[in-house]
Amino acid sequence: MKDESHLPVSEQSIVFRLRKRAEIRRQNQDRKSVQEGRPDRISDLLEEAANEIERLRERNSELGWQINPDRMGQ
Repeated sequence: MKDESHLPVSEQSIVFRLRKRAEIRRQNQDRKSVQEGRPDRISDLLEEAANEIERLRERNSELGWQINPDRMGQ
């Protein structure tokens, strides 16, 4: 994951923000799932969404489609 933490949130990609949020959730020692060593389903869903966005962007690129970043969350 490319580190975009030095950028203002408005300039960070949606993929970076989703993955960063999942990472933060997994590291929060106050969370019951972390304390019990269980998976965090919300974190898993955030990661899944980030992966799907990347997969779709790659597929669009392979097809030569243009994406408007203003409408796609960068």
